[in-house]
Amino acid sequence: MCQTGKQEKIDALFDLIAGIDNPEDCRALFADLCTVKEIENMAERVFAASLLMEGKTYNQIMSESDISSATLSRVSRCVQYGSGYSRLLKKEE
Repeated sequence: MCQTGKQEKIDALFDLIAGIDNPEDCRALFADLCTVKEIENMAERVFAASLLMEGKTYNQIMSESDISSATLSRVSRCVQYGSGYSRLLKKEE
């Protein structure tokens, strides 16, 4: 039996997601992959990142979202030092 390495599996997942060209297929895939709570948590992170990029404070974001301070801190680091949020959320503007 052939064993595919973890990185190859991760790459295949990202390739699958990158190939999605409409929201309905994206919703269907994520509904199969994740629990409702996991999807809600990811949505809160993206929402918090967009608010951070708008210049909102931690207190403002905490009052507008359902995110913990620890998760908000991680999202903030990713907005500052990562590339995903800043590259993809700027596309939406």
